[in-house]
Amino acid sequence: MTQPTGKYQTIDAYIAQFPAAVRTRLEAMRTTIHAAAPDAEECISYAMPAFRQHGILVYFAAQKDGVGFYPTSSGIAAFEQELSGYQHTKGAVRFPHSQPLPVDLITRIVTFRVNEDHSKAKAKTKRKS
Repeated sequence: MTQPTGKYQTIDAYIAQFPAAVRTRLEAMRTTIHAAAPDAEECISYAMPAFRQHGILVYFAAQKDGVGFYPTSSGIAAFEQELSGYQHTKGAVRFPHSQPLPVDLITRIVTFRVNEDHSKAKAKTKRKS
């Protein structure tokens, strides 16, 4: 699969550039993230779909053989053992197209990031007081 090129203003525009099978997986990822972070706002950051509240929660992107999920290094570290079956780095994990998306795991990682985001925002507010 060739990566589309160009600047995208919305997640819809990003997803629309891919073949149907990839679009379906990207939409499933988007829906899963929305369900776990209903107050998060969609955005494009670093040319990838992302969700933010006080700061960026997670990113995701189409890759040649899977969907990349970028929950920051803290999101990977907190679920290191559960992610051991997937190719991953300090800040990213790849969910292969040949396997179902691990919706429960993605949900728990996003929930972790939402809680972390709230805690950081609360601590920042306290420092300003």
